[in-house]
Amino acid sequence: MNSNADKWFSIYTRLKNCDENGIGTCVTCGKMQHVKHQHCGHYIGRQHMATRFDEMNAGIQCVNCNSFNEGRKDVYEKYLIEKHGKQNIDLLKLRGKSTKHFSKFELGQIAKYYKSEAEKLAKVKQIKIW
Repeated sequence: MNSNADKWFSIYTRLKNCDENGIGTCVTCGKMQHVKHQHCGHYIGRQHMATRFDEMNAGIQCVNCNSFNEGRKDVYEKYLIEKHGKQNIDLLKLRGKSTKHFSKFELGQIAKYYKSEAEKLAKVKQIKIW
């Protein structure tokens, strides 16, 4: 796995979902803190490659919810249904069950894209990338 793709997708996701001060709200417990201290939580686990870089599948989670409470999938699902609609989340679940293998080139392109997008967001929000 290309850790650069994961790194930049994570940074982008957190920057996209935080305010101008870099404060993000955990989608499962509501804890607010700077996004550099939070995680990019995945509703469908990262081991499922078909949804690993799916923006609908990722959001800000505090370390406790993401790491120690196994992502609190029940609460995460309610949040996603509210945000995107049940039909879209049902489709996301189906995509999560499909098989996807990324080539090194594809992972490099994913990293390049999300790095560029993260840098744009950081500039607009005036947040230093950590």
